[in-house]
Amino acid sequence: MSHIVAPSILSADFGNLSRDVQMINDSKAQWVHVDIMDGVFVPNLSFGFPVMKSIKKSSTKPLDVHLMIIDPDRYIDDFAAAGADVLTVHIEACTHLHRTVSAIHEAGMKAGVALNPHTPVSMLEGILNEIDLVCLMSVNPGFGGQKYIENTYKKIRDLVKMRVEYGADLKIEVDGGVSLSNYQKLLDAGADVLVAGNSVFSSTDPQSTIKQLLNL
Repeated sequence: MSHIVAPSILSADFGNLSRDVQMINDSKAQWVHVDIMDGVFVPNLSFGFPVMKSIKKSSTKPLDVHLMIIDPDRYIDDFAAAGADVLTVHIEACTHLHRTVSAIHEAGMKAGVALNPHTPVSMLEGILNEIDLVCLMSVNPGFGGQKYIENTYKKIRDLVKMRVEYGADLKIEVDGGVSLSNYQKLLDAGADVLVAGNSVFSSTDPQSTIKQLLNL
């Protein structure tokens, strides 16, 4: 088992959030994926710092926080204080990406950069050696349960080649439409982290589904 599964809490039952976080604690999943949406960068709202702090209080796993918001620089220290271990910003939302990545590191978190489906991985050339993770969106960001975009496989393979070429030490994360029917192809293409929301939380046995995604 060389890859990571990060169940997306966006797909959890928010009426039983503590229960669902505990399920992840009891599972073999290594991370908890937390999607923050502002209704501006993406056409949806998720939740803010009070809910995130509650998740952090209940979770025994690192929080992999994905910001789908405009002007993320305003909140970097706040997300660090709320318990983010990895903080990922969208390349499309950052005018000064290097400065943003540096600020994330200075706040004590690992830094990730996310790319929307239409954004080529070549956009990362100037920052590849500065970041810890690349999150490839395999659906259009904003809502869970969307259909996986097939071109993601090629983007993973292209990014693997770039990682080798630049000698970059980073993880490749795939977010959106990850399921038991495509996870092995994602791993074969070179993915290191699988974000799984609907496929885990709609399962009759979420912990078993997580085990399957981990090839256990």
